[in-house]
Amino acid sequence: MRQTIQKVILLVLAGSICLVGCRRLPPKGQFTIDGGYRQVMGTFARVVAVADTEPQGRSAIDAAFEKIDAIEQCMSDYDPNSLLSKVNQQAFRQPVAINDELMTVLCASMECYCLSGGAFDITVGPVVQLWRQAKKNDAAPTPKQLEQARQAVGCQNLFIDTEGQTVQFAKEGMFLDLGGIGKGYAVDRAVEILRTAGLKGGMVDIGGNLRCFGTPANGAEHWLIGLQDPANDENILLKLKMDDRAVATSGDYRRFVVLDGQKHSHIINPATADSAQSLSSVTIIAPTAMAADALSTTVTVLGDQKGLGLIESITDVEAILIPHSEKLSFEKTSAADRYIMAE
Repeated sequence: MRQTIQKVILLVLAGSICLVGCRRLPPKGQFTIDGGYRQVMGTFARVVAVADTEPQGRSAIDAAFEKIDAIEQCMSDYDPNSLLSKVNQQAFRQPVAINDELMTVLCASMECYCLSGGAFDITVGPVVQLWRQAKKNDAAPTPKQLEQARQAVGCQNLFIDTEGQTVQFAKEGMFLDLGGIGKGYAVDRAVEILRTAGLKGGMVDIGGNLRCFGTPANGAEHWLIGLQDPANDENILLKLKMDDRAVATSGDYRRFVVLDGQKHSHIINPATADSAQSLSSVTIIAPTAMAADALSTTVTVLGDQKGLGLIESITDVEAILIPHSEKLSFEKTSAADRYIMAE
């Protein structure tokens, strides 16, 4: 029997997936408003609203983007003035007070760290920073540099005081990176904004982390999400039919760097301090975008066998994997086919 994934991940309200069209005449009095693409969180975001009136939809879209912007200002490790940067700068010296949103994401991250046996680890920041610098220098880090960075990695050295609303580091040099969960959280909060606005339906996508709910756009029967080909993103390999569901895809074919003739993706394996290597694409379907985001990163690190085994053990979550191979192939969890649209 599948276990229920930790509730903090599921209940809190890149990429290689996209919304694909299947137009019908929408019911009278129903408007589909596409907010278009806006640059946020180092990628592009899109919000689509299905509303009773066009002004209602546009107002909800603007509010959703405002929430996404606020979350980025709180959780970006690129912004030296963000709350996350304050934690990274000060938490070794003293406990740092954080807000409810950052607390929620940190607690969810710890849940996923435990669930994954350490494969998902937001303290991998020192290694991520090292690889970012390596990209700028066009030279891979030395084994000594990687080992030194890895010494500051490990969620066992991250202390979260939920009652006092603070966080503290046990080791000097620790650095939190929320790249594997923050976008999913922002999607969930934006969807919450759309629901609160009373929309009939909606979709929020941030860099391949996507969630939809309610009435599909343009009178379609389902929200249809295209899974793109890692070798050619103009090709749609599969269409996923979604209803009140989230989907996230992680892969090594868009964000990567080639150093000394070797390809390194942006997804770091905490155990090796190098990029995850075995899977070209990991798509997770889950009740929330935060869960899908974190689990897609987790499975990319774990690889196909351990990753599929983990997802099979979790209630209401499915996976579609594309391994590195000359011949395109899929590996799926047992119930993933119910989301795949027959051609």
